[in-house]
Amino acid sequence: MMIRQWIGLAVFSVALLPAGIALLTGRLPQRLRPRLAPMRPRGLAFLAFSAGAPLDTTPRLADASPLTILAATGLSMVATLTGCAVVIVATRQTRATP
Repeated sequence: MMIRQWIGLAVFSVALLPAGIALLTGRLPQRLRPRLAPMRPRGLAFLAFSAGAPLDTTPRLADASPLTILAATGLSMVATLTGCAVVIVATRQTRATP
């Protein structure tokens, strides 16, 4: 049963990684560019969101100590909150620019 969870984590991580990298490098279809105006900050935020799942899940699947699991959960929360802050700042800067 545990191998299925590892496979699921790997598939999830690998499936979302190209989207974040595409946003970070600005390689998007022309029709999506206006909707995702500040692409680089949104790419960083997306990668921060994507990093939260492996950070939180890996110690649990590896049967680590409770202290390690707590630290990893805290790190995943910091990564996710950082991604939220980056999206908020990028959106406000885009709206403020005429």
